[in-house]
Amino acid sequence: MDKTENLIKDENGNGLFAWMNRIFGLDAQMAADLLITLVAVFVLFMLLSYLLFNPARELLAKRQAKIQADLDAAAREKEDAVAFKAEYDAKIHAADAEVDEILAEGRKKALKKEAEIVAGAQEEAARIAQRANKEIELEKSKMRDEVKKEMISVASMMAGKFVAESMDDKKQAQLVDEALKEIGDDTWRR
Repeated sequence: MDKTENLIKDENGNGLFAWMNRIFGLDAQMAADLLITLVAVFVLFMLLSYLLFNPARELLAKRQAKIQADLDAAAREKEDAVAFKAEYDAKIHAADAEVDEILAEGRKKALKKEAEIVAGAQEEAARIAQRANKEIELEKSKMRDEVKKEMISVASMMAGKFVAESMDDKKQAQLVDEALKEIGDDTWRR
């Protein structure tokens, strides 16, 4: 007997698989079938892994890449949205500043127009006052002329009476008093 045959047998002369027979109730044929089945399952596992698990892994990897791309796109869109919001806020701020500037310019124009209107009204008031003063002076002048004419007529009437009657001083004083009474004291007080 060979040494290799001795290695396969145990001390009682039973073969290598004899101990299995005692533990599992398996014989050598069954152990060989089990070994072949395990090798076949391993080969089948490797084949199925290559045919099924690898495509599933690729599908999962593609899905993971798509999800990552979607997350990256969402992050970019969020950054774009933040930038757009900042730009929009800047435009609103610029528009507010422009509105304030337009309002300030409008106020300045309104104040300038108000000053022009007030100046024009003051000039018109000065012209009206000057015209009124001229009219008052004309009326005063007319009144003076009328008073002079009346005085002249009274004086000529008195002179006519003085001439008509050559009288003494007493009579003349009486005639002057009468003339003054006829004309009235109000005429001389104006």
